[in-house]
Amino acid sequence: MAARYPERIVCLTEETTETLYLLGEERRIVGISGYTVRPPRARREKPRVSAFLSAKTEKILALRPDLVLGFSDLQADISKDLVKAGLNVVIFNQRSIDEILGMIQMLAAMVGVPEKGERLVAALESNLLEIRQAAPKRRPKVYFEEWDEPMISGIRSVSELVEVAGGEDVFKELSFSQGAAGRTIADPAEVVKRKPDVILGSWCGKKFRPERVAARAGWQAIPAVRDGELHEIKSAEILQPGPAALTDGVRHMHEILRTWAGKP
Repeated sequence: MAARYPERIVCLTEETTETLYLLGEERRIVGISGYTVRPPRARREKPRVSAFLSAKTEKILALRPDLVLGFSDLQADISKDLVKAGLNVVIFNQRSIDEILGMIQMLAAMVGVPEKGERLVAALESNLLEIRQAAPKRRPKVYFEEWDEPMISGIRSVSELVEVAGGEDVFKELSFSQGAAGRTIADPAEVVKRKPDVILGSWCGKKFRPERVAARAGWQAIPAVRDGELHEIKSAEILQPGPAALTDGVRHMHEILRTWAGKP
């Protein structure tokens, strides 16, 4: 008997949607997250059935999906409701570069195209190697801010990509925390103490405001603030733990850090 693979998939996160498009398997997608912006055509072609922390269960059920894909404990309540409704749900938990690549391979296998997954992973690894080899020899200290109130530093995949791009994450030790609570910086003075040369901001769901960061008490002493090295990276490029972060996100970081390294 021939193997049967899911033909009707709901993606509750952007990274699974983008992955299926990159695999050439977008025909399987019957519903996406309202936060999906990559690829742009997905918003035109697929119905939006969820936010990040909530979903339209009845609308999802009406699509008769064979499989629903989500991410992390943050979507545990959504997945619980869908499982109770009788649907097959898979929750990925990728938090590092290796885990992102593993997610891509696993998803490719789940839809019956493991060889496409291997080719996509090989292309992403080649891109990361190219960027790593082109990283500046003069490596800046980098503070990556994922949220401002409270201040939250970058997750592990972001921290790793900072290093691929040529920087040193000043809060690398916090990046290993599974949840945002473990990456919360209670005392803003701790950032001042670590003297980042570059500040990268990606406030999930809202625009990064460098002028607000520069105005924080005592932060004028930070090299990045003194030299105007505060830069935004769009959350769709870097905070979604999927192909976007390993391509556009890390390349954007690399451009910023290379420019910094080229200054006298």
